[in-house]
Amino acid sequence: MGWAIALHGGAGDIPRSLPPERRDPRMATLRHSLDLAVAALQAGRTALDVVELVVRELENCPHFNAGKGSVLTSDGTVEMEASIMDGNTMSCGAVSGLSTVVNAISLARLVMEKTPHIYLGFHGAEAFARDQGVETRDPSHFITDENIERLRLAKQANRVQIDYTQPMKAEPPSDDNSRIGTVGCVAIDSSGNLATATSTGGLVNKMAGRIGDTPIIGAGTYANPLCAVSATGKGESIIRHTVARDVAALMEHRGLPLKEAAARVVAGVPRGDVGLVAVSAAGEVTMVYNTSGMFRACATEDGYSEVGIWPQADSDANANGGN
Repeated sequence: MGWAIALHGGAGDIPRSLPPERRDPRMATLRHSLDLAVAALQAGRTALDVVELVVRELENCPHFNAGKGSVLTSDGTVEMEASIMDGNTMSCGAVSGLSTVVNAISLARLVMEKTPHIYLGFHGAEAFARDQGVETRDPSHFITDENIERLRLAKQANRVQIDYTQPMKAEPPSDDNSRIGTVGCVAIDSSGNLATATSTGGLVNKMAGRIGDTPIIGAGTYANPLCAVSATGKGESIIRHTVARDVAALMEHRGLPLKEAAARVVAGVPRGDVGLVAVSAAGEVTMVYNTSGMFRACATEDGYSEVGIWPQADSDANANGGN
């Protein structure tokens, strides 16, 4: 068996013309986060600790749609959400509507460990964060110039924008692609413990109060003793198809192996709507999507690693490198 890790930075219609200044910082952060995860697993850290560690790192990167890089609501505000789940105990925690918490994923873990509840949102979640003494910042800390411009363009085009969609008509014709993606991580440690964590800022120009798939256990995030799954893409579609839970259900009730279960679930969601990363209790890893690409990375104890964006068949640079 052995340990295994997989992480994502969002899936969508990612053009191959994505310029280096947009692509490289994201790929560098994925590689750095993967290195942190591998070192932590090799040092004997639990899967739960590792998925939180990785997602915190991704939340702190302004190039992804979580934490510092969270996109803006139609009101010009940030509403972050996250969830985390322990596969062996099936304990879980989730938060929504955060505007001041630096690392939403750590607050989700505190909900799991310090309250009798699973899900806290908005004012109640913010109050709990203050009670727990987690790091908070003024809401302006999370509002970047890039996301202000992204919101302006979305409003001009009168649309809600998902992660990594193709440029809107209102955008310049260059391959600027400033879309950024939901983040997530799944892991199994050397003791066989499974865990998953997912975090996001949601959709560009979403209605204030909108909740997506990320904090909904069974939709964007799920783990049990068989597998751990973190999804990304169009939240409403992921919720309708209970994507993360369905992967586990196919393994549990149909006896399918992880890769087949994940592929079947993704194939059942409208094309262009979803990607996911998952690991199994046997140490298998899969990273599958029906979008044009997904920022992703993985590693296993037997020495395999992969960092990439587009389908592996198009480039041999994915394995031990990236494209």
